[in-house]
Amino acid sequence: MIVAIDGPAGSGKSTVAHAIADRCGFTYLDTGAMYRCVTLACLERDVDVNDSDAVAELARDVRIEFGTDGQGQTVSLDGNDVTAAIRTPEVDRNVSIVSAVPAVREAMVILQRAVGERGDVVAEGRDIGTVVYPNAEVKIFLTADAEARAHRRAVQREGKDAAHDSAAKADAAQEQAILADIIRRDKLDSSRETAPLRAADDAHHIDSSNLGVDEVVDRICVLIDEARAAR
Repeated sequence: MIVAIDGPAGSGKSTVAHAIADRCGFTYLDTGAMYRCVTLACLERDVDVNDSDAVAELARDVRIEFGTDGQGQTVSLDGNDVTAAIRTPEVDRNVSIVSAVPAVREAMVILQRAVGERGDVVAEGRDIGTVVYPNAEVKIFLTADAEARAHRRAVQREGKDAAHDSAAKADAAQEQAILADIIRRDKLDSSRETAPLRAADDAHHIDSSNLGVDEVVDRICVLIDEARAAR
């Protein structure tokens, strides 16, 4: 079974997908991390992110691998651990540009579909239910208002977890900067020509603005059970 979770930046896709994988015994696929790896490679190798041909060539050459450690999932780029490096503000500012390059998406989709062929997978990103796995048995479009998403990201940057601690605070200035970036990324992700962010026609919409992680996971697990029963 494939569970596809799409949605805008900061909607809680990664946290929810991790929880679904743990609860259901699925493989977790963080497609966003793959685009972040390509973006980081561009930044580290002085490749202009606006040079589509150069970015595409780099995307076809890099080696991206997932692993685990005591803290959870790890991500390596050409053999180097980049788990933290792909979550920096600089990568945030550039990843939408890189992920909009058609050839980059083509290269990443090949890798993503290969993972899906191995068994039960929960994948999250921007185009999972529309492009990567259009035949996924469970499709979710997870949203939240921009302010809620900015708060979560700001709290995350300070090493805390707003998903499990509703009282967690963050630096106000940083939160406003993240909010502006999220609004900018939403516009870019939704308006790009190749695989724009949108809900699949048969996706279940869940607004996580005022829901805890467990509440969202519970709702999705019900849908998974229903899909299994309908087989």
